[in-house]
Amino acid sequence: MPKHEVISPDLAAPNGHFSQATRTTAEGTLVFISGMTARRADGTVAGIGDIAGQTRQVCRNLEAAVQAAGGTLDDIVRLDVYVTDIRHFDEIHAVRREFFTGVAPASTMVEVSKFVRPEYLIEINAIAVVR
Repeated sequence: MPKHEVISPDLAAPNGHFSQATRTTAEGTLVFISGMTARRADGTVAGIGDIAGQTRQVCRNLEAAVQAAGGTLDDIVRLDVYVTDIRHFDEIHAVRREFFTGVAPASTMVEVSKFVRPEYLIEINAIAVVR
């Protein structure tokens, strides 16, 4: 699914790995991926106390979900990121660059007070358009 970064001269450049907006022709199936945490398939939590390790596991989980729907990470057009400490912004975006190598999805990141398990540092949900 081709997606394109939308850049407006009236907006500041993104300060992380995301697009101001993404554009795609919706010739496909919308896939809504629930919030993914750093939980592995066996139920254990990856990267306890390590935001980079948890972010990698979350990205692997997003990849597994979108692949199960017939797509790839390149098909993800939107991410919503929830973190317990916004000071991890740069580390999170460094890991995102490892997984989202094409046009970056549009994204929002917000700090939250806690998750359903105290070990979780990050949760990401996504929207993809899969052909």
